[in-house]
Parts: sequence; structure tokens; C-alpha cells
Amino acid sequence: MDNRSPAFPQANDPLGEILHQLRLDGSLYCRSELSGAWSLAMPVLPGKMMFHIITAGHCWLQLDGEPPIRLSEGALVLIPHGHGHIISSDPQLPAVPLFEAGVRQISERYEVLEIAGAGEKTELTCGVMCFDQFAGKQLVQQLPSVLLLEQLDASRERWLSSTLDFIAAEARQLKPGGETIITHLADILVIQLIRHWMEQSPDASTGWVGALQDKHIGIALRAIHHQPEKNWTLDSLARECGMSRSGFSAHFRQMVGNSVKNYLTQWRMNLAYQRLKHRHEPLITLAEDLGYASEAAFSRAFKRVMGVSPGKV
Repeated sequence: MDNRSPAFPQANDPLGEILHQLRLDGSLYCRSELSGAWSLAMPVLPGKMMFHIITAGHCWLQLDGEPPIRLSEGALVLIPHGHGHIISSDPQLPAVPLFEAGVRQISERYEVLEIAGAGEKTELTCGVMCFDQFAGKQLVQQLPSVLLLEQLDASRERWLSSTLDFIAAEARQLKPGGETIITHLADILVIQLIRHWMEQSPDASTGWVGALQDKHIGIALRAIHHQPEKNWTLDSLARECGMSRSGFSAHFRQMVGNSVKNYLTQWRMNLAYQRLKHRHEPLITLAEDLGYASEAAFSRAFKRVMGVSPGKV
């Protein structure tokens, strides 16, 4: 056992660091005003998440094989794994596919749905999005099938209402910078739900999220995340954590569900993907920044992990 002080001590708020890094991609919003008897079948969206915010009235949410959940005004619910589900005024009603219900496209990122009938009016805003990065996907894998936040206090309700109004205005007008504003507001809404899950669920102390908080493995993850270019090995990371090589390897795999080598490579390649997608940097620059001796070695690793060559991004 190595008792020296690690170069990457456990952070005071390791989950906060990860939440700070998360960015959502591909957001689409639909504002609905629904009254009378209605039932909408939301499609299966692999790799996507869908959220619903009930801003007036109430409705029911139902996933296959699970009992319906009543959603009251002010509820915020996230379906993180892209499962098809039904939103309705009555769970006994037959559902109509969303795209056959009369949705009107206002802009590329904003839609409106109106169903007029006799009875109580329900208003909700729905969003579709995904985490287009490794940390986000690791986190989503650990989330339950439904995240629900209810009974917001008055100050949070005001904040939520003003946030939704802002999203709607930006999506309709699409002024310069509007897409960036919408994306950041969506980050806040979804991260609010995820933070609530982290604070309340015992599952947040297991898996990758639990590993971030572990006094040993958290140091290794922090080292990889902060210095992906360094020539990290099983031995050097074990020393950082103050653990034996074998003990560290077993503990890392048990908590993270992956080997140290594979995790390091996946983290590097996902960083490379983000930079290629948004900056189109020279491959030799990426190779050097991520710890590879040559462009060829980097390209081979990228294709093995991402399934395509760097030039196809």
C-alpha cells in the first residue's frame, strides 16, 4: 500500500464536476394544449431521452409493463432510455401515435400540438434530447426507466415556468445564438432531475456514479478525466490511488464495469470525437493531445472504439 498523497485527490464535489461537463445534443421541443379525452403514444427513440413538464392540469404516464403514474401540475419527468410510452387524460383510452395527432412544426426545434375537447385542459412541454458524450452516456446507463420530480416549491415553480417560456420564445424566433440558449436551458432542466436522483436514490452510490465518489477509484477517474494525454498504466493509476496493482484492477472493474485500459481508451476516443465534430482539428494534433505516438496509432484506436475512421466524423 502506497501512503503518499495522490496528485489527484478526491474532489469535494465529484458529481458536480461531471454535471458541469454534461452537454445535451439534438434538442426538440413540443408545446401541447390538450383538453377532453386524449391519449398519445410516444415513439421508441433509441439513444434519446424524452422529458415532459406538466404546466397546467394533470395527465397519466404509462410505460409497457408498468402501472400508470399520475402526473400533476408542476411535475417534471424524464424517460432516459428512449422507451416508448403513453401520455393520456385516462390510461384506459386507446392511444394515437404522436405523429398522427396533428403536431404542427413551427421551426426546426419547436412544435405545437392542440387537441380541443370538452373537459379539463392540460398543458405540457415535451423535449427530446441526448448526451452526445461518454460521461453523459455512462450516467444515462445507470438511470432508472423513469425519473420524476414533483411537488416543487414556489420559487422553483416560478423558475421552471420562466425557463419554459424562454425556451418557447427562442425556439419560435431562432435568433442568432438561440439554439445555444435552448441547449443550455435544456441542460439545466435535465440536470435538475438527475441531481434530484443522485440526492435521493441509493443506486447513485453504485456503478460509475458510485465510482466517482469512491475514495480510491474516484481518484483514478479524476486523473483520467483531467489528464487523458498522460501515459497512464495500471501501475501508475494504482499508485495514484494508493492501492496495489491487483487490488486496484479488481476494484475498478467491479465498480466501473470495465477494465482500466478500455475505459481510458474510450474516454480518449470520445474526447477526440467531440473535438472532430465541433472543431475539425488535424489528426496529428489530436493524437499528440491524447497520448498517442503517431497519427496512425490514434486512427486505429479511434476506428476500433467508434466504429468509423476519424475522417468520417
